[in-house]
Amino acid sequence: MSKSINKINSTTVPLNQENVDTDQIIPARFLKATSRDGFGENLFRDWRYNSDGTPKKDFVLNDPTYNGKILVAGKNFGCGSSREHAAWAIKDAGFDVVVSSFFADIFKNNALNNFLLPVTVSEAFLQKAFAAIQKDPKTTIAVDLESQTITVDGQSEKFEINNYKKTCLLNGYDDIDYLLSIKGEIENFEKIAK
Repeated sequence: MSKSINKINSTTVPLNQENVDTDQIIPARFLKATSRDGFGENLFRDWRYNSDGTPKKDFVLNDPTYNGKILVAGKNFGCGSSREHAAWAIKDAGFDVVVSSFFADIFKNNALNNFLLPVTVSEAFLQKAFAAIQKDPKTTIAVDLESQTITVDGQSEKFEINNYKKTCLLNGYDDIDYLLSIKGEIENFEKIAK
């Protein structure tokens, strides 16, 4: 299965809430596993399920109206503790992209390291996206990593990403894969340096 990300055109799940912290994304009591698998079922656990395990009908992830590979979230997403499990849970739940007007730095880096693309947009663009999705839940958002653009309802905006992480995402590289991809360049540099 390819981990690379380039163009994603998908319907979305809107979570129009600010200051979503990592404990809300994946509660601490579920952090016992060391494998990345299985965290998606507990994504937003306390918001998503009642204490008896039944789904809360009013939570967006339980609403069949919304689905897709893109999570659209309010400002300051991923704040709180530095747990990498938050990125694991979102990725394991089937999302490839999270869109927000601001991400906590540690969450953003954890997301990029786990092939989850955090797309930072202006607050105005974020509100346009929420409005478009509310008007039509089947609205699609197009994310083009190569050109660093996001488009919704015919309107586009550029987003920033570290060039190294962009290369890794486009090619499905983790840090070791990236070093292996430039092994020849490293060997040539060593020959020249001697």
